[in-house]
Amino acid sequence: MRVGILTITEKWQNYFNHRPSYSTQDYLAQKFPKKITGDNLWVNGAVCPDQELVEMIKALKPEEAIYKNSKIIAVLTNDHELPEVITGKATEYQNEIIFIDRPWKIFQNNGNQIRSDFKLVTANRKSAVIKDPHTRVYNEGNIFLEEGVLVHAAVLNAENGPIYLGKNSHVQEGAIIRGPFALGEESIINMGGKMRADTTVGPFCKIGGEVSNAVLFGHSNKAHDGFLGNSVLGEWCNLGADTNTSNLKNNYDKVKLWSYSENKLINTGIPNCGLIMGDHSKSGINTMFNTGTMVGVSSNIFGGGFPPKHIPSFQWGGASGFSIYHFEKAMETAVRVMGRRNLTLSGQDQTILKNIFELNQ
Repeated sequence: MRVGILTITEKWQNYFNHRPSYSTQDYLAQKFPKKITGDNLWVNGAVCPDQELVEMIKALKPEEAIYKNSKIIAVLTNDHELPEVITGKATEYQNEIIFIDRPWKIFQNNGNQIRSDFKLVTANRKSAVIKDPHTRVYNEGNIFLEEGVLVHAAVLNAENGPIYLGKNSHVQEGAIIRGPFALGEESIINMGGKMRADTTVGPFCKIGGEVSNAVLFGHSNKAHDGFLGNSVLGEWCNLGADTNTSNLKNNYDKVKLWSYSENKLINTGIPNCGLIMGDHSKSGINTMFNTGTMVGVSSNIFGGGFPPKHIPSFQWGGASGFSIYHFEKAMETAVRVMGRRNLTLSGQDQTILKNIFELNQ
């Protein structure tokens, strides 16, 4: 999951200079394998690291653990599974910890994670230079460009937070960006795009229109006009022209969002929540998403009116009703979409998607 500039995995990898392995669901384990040694450091995958926490983890001795609010954060053990009982010393971490254990916490914490990641990825490095004379910059010292970035006649305002532009990314004419903001490698902000604060556009994306406090994981498009706010898009998503998300109820009440683990709507406790969309899902032109809409994997939403607030995976339709998006047809589309980026849908990924399809039948 991407939150800030980096994914959670990339954050830990940067701090430890070592790529972690994973303990995950059986159907994901082939793509995300677990590597066991004689000295295993288990870290809660929902936790975003900070320097003090990392130093505390590095000081752990065998069978010792760190916890916060009764949740295990890290444990060092010879066991080949996360131990159910901690036999050594367990120490509570005194600072606040960012737990990404609910979907809305991705965008809710995105601004502070952009700030944190910006320091991590730009430390002791020099930014590339904006050469375009027609681009207006505010607080240039808080803006970092990787090599190959193109910026034309844009406004970059980093007075309230950093702006990070990834390798070979492109900010087209008339785009306006307010930090904190991150643009991933080879991603494009289209002409006239309005990027509000606390927004991350992951690698290989196209973005346009008005975007506020949203996160696109990667390889996803919202290229046209329309509003996307307080939202998360997975990978290989596409929002058709003039797709709009509501992110605030008319009565200003707290938003409810579908929970897959609890199989019901739950209260987020926050007033601003837009669209959460799983990988490979799409919307047609002029689609309207209600406040707190949850869309599963590989669904296609289109037509007039507001579709339901929960759209399961592999659905085809809209407000007037849905039918099953048959697996073979969905895979044909996924292959075409990825082929446009000169990528192939691996057999491994097809197996994962097949598992999700079967879970939803």
